[in-house]
Amino acid sequence: MQATPTRAQALVDNLCAVVSKINAVASPSHPVRLVAVSKLKPASDVLALYKETGHRHMGENYVQELLDKARSLPRDIDWHFIGQLQSNKCRKLAEEIPNLWAVESVDTAKKADGLEKGRAALVAASPEAPKLRVYVQVNTSGEASKSGCDPSEALPIARHIREACPNLQLQGLMTIGSIANSWARGKENQDFLLLKETALAVENELGIKLELSMGMSSDFEQAIQLGATNVRVGTAIFGERPSKRDAKAPENSRKA
Repeated sequence: MQATPTRAQALVDNLCAVVSKINAVASPSHPVRLVAVSKLKPASDVLALYKETGHRHMGENYVQELLDKARSLPRDIDWHFIGQLQSNKCRKLAEEIPNLWAVESVDTAKKADGLEKGRAALVAASPEAPKLRVYVQVNTSGEASKSGCDPSEALPIARHIREACPNLQLQGLMTIGSIANSWARGKENQDFLLLKETALAVENELGIKLELSMGMSSDFEQAIQLGATNVRVGTAIFGERPSKRDAKAPENSRKA
């Protein structure tokens, strides 16, 4: 499992270009985590970035693809699951990937409970296993095609995670947002503003500080300017993915 030297160099160059853009809008007082999303790309791509740059935060959209990659790649990679989460897959995801750093797509209390059961089982077998970080995914655009809870539901879900899921750590809120708002020029992204507003309301009620996971290949710079602390970038690093027809699993969202 090894990328060609040409492919490895291209990935390194792409990652460096994204990091440079992030650094141009981030600051020491506003650090930003970059999650490199390798959805439908080979494990050799992830390994090349890992070896050549030391980058550790990697993201996947499909449970089985993440399970396969996590089993074959170095155990100190910090995996993020960012895809649509099915309730019946939650326990498996949380239990079988010790280095799963975060699940960013929790939009119901039921899914949080499934992750809690899985992580509790892992902790029972390996007491040193850390809590699993989770983000509540909010559907800020109101599109039926997007996953995520209604903004009004973010607080009850967040409170449930805090009070009923001792093996989970509430890390923040996440949104995907609409393509129209992402590409709009001359005005601030309304999805990002709504996520920020929702997070402030949750923070005030629970007395905590939350991260904002928002921004992808086409809009991560504006997301950072509006408060993002975690951005999920795939295409700008790994290149275009296979078409829906050729993909191993159906697409669920726009490009990361």
